[in-house]
Amino acid sequence: MNKHDFPQIHFYDQDFVDIYNKTWSWVSAFWTDPATGEQSNDGLFIYPENGKMIINQFESIFSSFFLVYSNRNFDACNNLDYFYARQEADGAIRNRYDVSTNEPVVDKKNPNGLDLPLFAWAEYNLYHKSANKRRIKEVMPTLLKYMAWIDANFKKDNGLYAVPAAASGMTNSPRKDAVYPVDFNACMAINASYMSALGDILNDKDLSFQYRKMYFSIKTRINSLMWDSDTNFYYDLDKGQNRLKTKTIAGFWPMLAEIPNADKAEELVNHLNDPDSFGTDHPFPSLSADDPNFREDGNGYCGSVFPAFNFMVIKGLEKYGKYELARECAIRHLYYVLDGLMPNDSKQAGDLWEAYLPTKEGKAVLKGKPNFPRKRYILTAGLSTIALMIENIIGLSISLPRKTVDWIIPNLEIMGIEKLSLKRNLITILSNKSDRGWGIQMESEKLYYFTINILDQKKKTLPIPSGKCSMLIDKL
Repeated sequence: MNKHDFPQIHFYDQDFVDIYNKTWSWVSAFWTDPATGEQSNDGLFIYPENGKMIINQFESIFSSFFLVYSNRNFDACNNLDYFYARQEADGAIRNRYDVSTNEPVVDKKNPNGLDLPLFAWAEYNLYHKSANKRRIKEVMPTLLKYMAWIDANFKKDNGLYAVPAAASGMTNSPRKDAVYPVDFNACMAINASYMSALGDILNDKDLSFQYRKMYFSIKTRINSLMWDSDTNFYYDLDKGQNRLKTKTIAGFWPMLAEIPNADKAEELVNHLNDPDSFGTDHPFPSLSADDPNFREDGNGYCGSVFPAFNFMVIKGLEKYGKYELARECAIRHLYYVLDGLMPNDSKQAGDLWEAYLPTKEGKAVLKGKPNFPRKRYILTAGLSTIALMIENIIGLSISLPRKTVDWIIPNLEIMGIEKLSLKRNLITILSNKSDRGWGIQMESEKLYYFTINILDQKKKTLPIPSGKCSMLIDKL
């Protein structure tokens, strides 16, 4: 596929541009027609497991966040629609299915096939990249039944959800005594919050109020029961509702849910900056560096850096206006991903990996699991090389229904995006330096509103007409 079918990015480091282009060129190899097993861009986005075509809910939700930038070469909704079509009469949707049989693939550690409930978050993002209100109307009955199923089966008298720790997918993380996992409960709050937002889009005040109330209820309980003021962190709870003092990456999901107040958020940011906690050379390890189970070789979820969890932490930082830190961490992370693609060690093959080392370059390991980390694991690696590249490193935030493009530029550099499709409107936004100083060149087929925020010193919203135009930053 011609790379110019996708939006082109411009950045001062050509390696970042190359890995972005390379990711798009690899994506099509993982799209499969479930009926024939043949490669098809209209099929399902799947990473084969031991020769089987297993579709995974977590990967499907997260991959939609970078597939939305494919200029419709790949449908970001296909995998989600597969799961919705498998919904059972009681509302259950399982975390994994074999697409050759359409049967659930259930693990004995997670017999109900639970996964982190984040469908509404994905649908909200899809809406802002497609402006397809009809889709929200169509999927809402499925989302309502799914939330009702979780509520009916896993909510306890304390207002929290008791589910197996395995529902988070963090297989060998030292969380075996967790009965109320902080990540699952925070994800229920995230989903409730976005269900409320989807209700607003549909002008359904009752639905919006119902889920806003649910969100605040979960938020209150997470803050009162899971926050530890001595160590300033959110923890899993055991059967007796005691906090389990193991700091895992799961403790940052509350930031994405906007659960901590400003003071608690600052304390969590301190953990992200502390090299003895989560501020390792390669941010962010899946287990705190001061934990006795932490391993510098990653050892699965005992320290490895996973692109999906980095995406989650960086999006949580955005919620609290920490754009510079989010960008700095995204750039550091991407340099390590680049090192994994082009290693200095000639004995090690380079590629995009499922997980990376926390304190130096290279892929992580897991004792007794030679297939870990999975090679060319585009389904989550694309979050780093595409979504973080566009949203955090270049700094663009796009909403089609609002007709807005926000550009946060922490420092003036040659960068931007070219021929990004906003529905049927191709836009180009580039910053560069000329004899007259720093300027921004723009091209669009239709009017939209452009907000630029430079170095947190200049902020302006302008209507951008169709055609080509430019502006000098000094004149703003």
